Amino acid sequence: MIPGASDGAIADWLETQLRAALDTAPGQVSITVPGGATPFPILAELAGRALDWPRVAVWPGDERIVAEHDPASNLGRIRAALGHTGARIVPLQESSQPPHFALAWLGMGGDGHIASLFPSSDPRADDHLAVRRLTPEPLPPEAPFERLTLTIPALLASHALLFVIRGEAKRALFEAAAAGQNDLPVARLLRAASQPVTCFT
Repeated sequence: MIPGASDGAIADWLETQLRAALDTAPGQVSITVPGGATPFPILAELAGRALDWPRVAVWPGDERIVAEHDPASNLGRIRAALGHTGARIVPLQESSQPPHFALAWLGMGGDGHIASLFPSSDPRADDHLAVRRLTPEPLPPEAPFERLTLTIPALLASHALLFVIRGEAKRALFEAAAAGQNDLPVARLLRAASQPVTCFT
């Protein structure tokens, strides 16, 4: 874990990762990013960096099944943050075939969920689907919508994993998951991961 990282420091790290991926890949570089409150100030910082943005494809890790102009839409918020850079913002659909990601950036809820893989959905590292449609149980009152989500195998089809965890309770939960002390969705992902995992707190 890397404690006390500012939004600007995390944007610096992301810029370095993206620049390295763009330098080594001949074509498009794909990343997936989370929704929620944490990533968007970081994405605003990143948007000002001089990257070859037209070669970057940005996927939501999950999406609420709402219109893109709805304030609850992760796609809409990502497009508002990065669309002006020239990056390709990719809608998540049930029929999507996600690429191998240069980076999978994930958030984590207080219940250990990642993307929209809540504990009640019993996500599996051997899921045969890359994208699932599901209804969280219980429905979060602040976002009571059906979801589309990348599955654990789709998230693990990545060169590196990034978490940004804010708050002591979430940090303790993440540390327990990383140590194999629970079986929450985040723990299942970390247990199956073979790539580098970076966590800013």
